[in-house]
Amino acid sequence: MTSENVRDARTKRKKSGSRKGRKPPLYAAVDLGTNNCRLLIAARRGESFAVLDSHSQIARLGEGLEATGRMSDASIERAMDALRKISKKLKAKKVGHVRCIATEACRRAENGAEFIQRVRDETGLTFKIIGPEEEARLALIGCHNLIEPETDRVLVIDIGGGSTELSFVDARPAHDGGLKGLLQKPPILGWRSLPVGVVTLTEAFAHLPYDQVYPAMLDHVMTQINKWRRTPEIRQSFEDGRAHVIGTSGTVTCLTGVTQGLTKYRRDKVDGAWVTRDAMMDTVRRIRDAGPDNIHKFPTIGTDRAGLMLAGCAIVEGTWSLAPKGDMRVADRGLREGLLLSMMHGPKRRKRRPRRRSKPKASGASE
Repeated sequence: MTSENVRDARTKRKKSGSRKGRKPPLYAAVDLGTNNCRLLIAARRGESFAVLDSHSQIARLGEGLEATGRMSDASIERAMDALRKISKKLKAKKVGHVRCIATEACRRAENGAEFIQRVRDETGLTFKIIGPEEEARLALIGCHNLIEPETDRVLVIDIGGGSTELSFVDARPAHDGGLKGLLQKPPILGWRSLPVGVVTLTEAFAHLPYDQVYPAMLDHVMTQINKWRRTPEIRQSFEDGRAHVIGTSGTVTCLTGVTQGLTKYRRDKVDGAWVTRDAMMDTVRRIRDAGPDNIHKFPTIGTDRAGLMLAGCAIVEGTWSLAPKGDMRVADRGLREGLLLSMMHGPKRRKRRPRRRSKPKASGASE
């Protein structure tokens, strides 16, 4: 072998070794909601992904929003604290692909855009305030593999701090087209954003005595549901069978943990679990009977979420009335997962090219 051939062989080995040792690109999704601020960092694994790190922090960004129409200084500082921690994690992990979304609190607040600008200035994170339809789409994508194969219709219930997104889905194309089809055109037959979330609903009825709070909350939720023109169609589809509910939110997962009798929260037991409406409503009754001073004693609820559970229960009971004969598939996943899948497998974003300055037209050129 000549010296030239030896050099070529060494060069090939070096290039091959560098490719083998190269780490896969990292992706991150940041979801700034009305109650929680969440981060998920992952690497692509086939058609799914492997989670490498996460962060979840209750910021109560929407606290006081119902009364004032603005995010309070205290809630903004709590959110900024959470976002600074997230920014540090992203830098430490050297994440190359990051998307940040903000939902109902920033949509509704008078100072929402001002807050988003401050976040960018102080943390470097650029948030997009998404609309409720996009929120519903991402939640569906995040839960896509929980749709049962023998199902015609699915109702996705995504309970947030400031709003609740409902999606009525044609399950057949969701199966036939797989994840790729969902990313191109989610088969949502109808969707509605209810202006009720666990934070805003809690604040709206905080003035009432405890024994009056839950009935008032449930009546308010039912009023919103009955305004949806799809309500009769959805109820009929569940009467006919071959349909089920997917519930995604901290409220749903906490209630499922109580229903299962868990002594501490376990995602492996909750995510993907099936719950009947009767079993969930029995849990709701137990929580109501416990009273405001004892709700936190349920192991999968705890102190941070206890004050929001009555509102969450009212939203679960009210929205599930759309599908009284349908069982619920529980999802400990949603927006962040949908955002990650969209980043990894969806259409690539085209980078905007800088606009060229047009040359001055020669004298006599046609307009």
